[in-house]
Amino acid sequence: MSATTTPGLETRKPWLGFAGKQALWGYLLVLPAVALVVGLVAYPFLYAIYISFTSRVVGNPGEWIGFDNFRYLSKSSSFRRTIENTVTLVVVTGALKLVIGLGLALLVNQQFKGRGIFRAALMVPWAMPGFIAFLTWRVLYQPIGGGINLILNELGLYHGVIDWLGQKSTAMPAVIIATTWRGFPFWFISFLAALQTVPNDLYEAARVDGANAFQRFWSVTFPAIRPVIFIVILLSSIWTANSFENIWVMTQGGPSDSTMVFPVLAYFGMQTQRLGEAAAVSVAMVPFLLILVVVVTTMMQGDD
Repeated sequence: MSATTTPGLETRKPWLGFAGKQALWGYLLVLPAVALVVGLVAYPFLYAIYISFTSRVVGNPGEWIGFDNFRYLSKSSSFRRTIENTVTLVVVTGALKLVIGLGLALLVNQQFKGRGIFRAALMVPWAMPGFIAFLTWRVLYQPIGGGINLILNELGLYHGVIDWLGQKSTAMPAVIIATTWRGFPFWFISFLAALQTVPNDLYEAARVDGANAFQRFWSVTFPAIRPVIFIVILLSSIWTANSFENIWVMTQGGPSDSTMVFPVLAYFGMQTQRLGEAAAVSVAMVPFLLILVVVVTTMMQGDD
């Protein structure tokens, strides 16, 4: 006698299988991070873009004016000078930090007495709070009683007073030196970590082939750490382009806009309560950063 199946009592399959449940659980775990990114990054960024196309001021939502803010900025000599200063600051400090960071990393990668203490001392500029670091440099640059002028006078290199931060010819070089000093430890420690991943067998093989120190660096060391170099260049360039405290503490963009950069110009726009123009300054910086990201990532992909 065959068994019959009672209607309504047949076994029902779950609406989600094991793989579906795993995927759903993964989405639930990622959801808080996505909400955080959307709330703290995407929404403010998109809202800033919207404000840049309006005449909004403090206390007044303003109205849609299209590209008027950007047309006003394009005709402003201060904005054009800001572009030049930002590019100069990023390129020159990047080149200096690359040379100093890589040179020190190659040095510290060697075995010598007191290497640990020397390595720790090199990290002091990076460990020091930025405000304190640039305030110290501001004191050193003081025309009367500043440490740099005192050293120059004591060594007999220059007898007189140089207002390092108060004249256009020396303000930007002074800011570049201070910014390089503050930022090179990040390059140094990144390159040192990359150097320690290069197998010693490659160096031994290069020595057997008769390669000198420079040839070993160019044929073994540089190709091995090149991806790290590109990443550090990208990150440091973005940080430098968005840096505020170095300029604000030392020069506030002066004298005569000779050290004005995007973040400081946007801050001045907010001080005048013209939020639309301030947002336009910030948004105008985005294409330059996107170009930098595209160039560096393309070079990295070419390496791969």
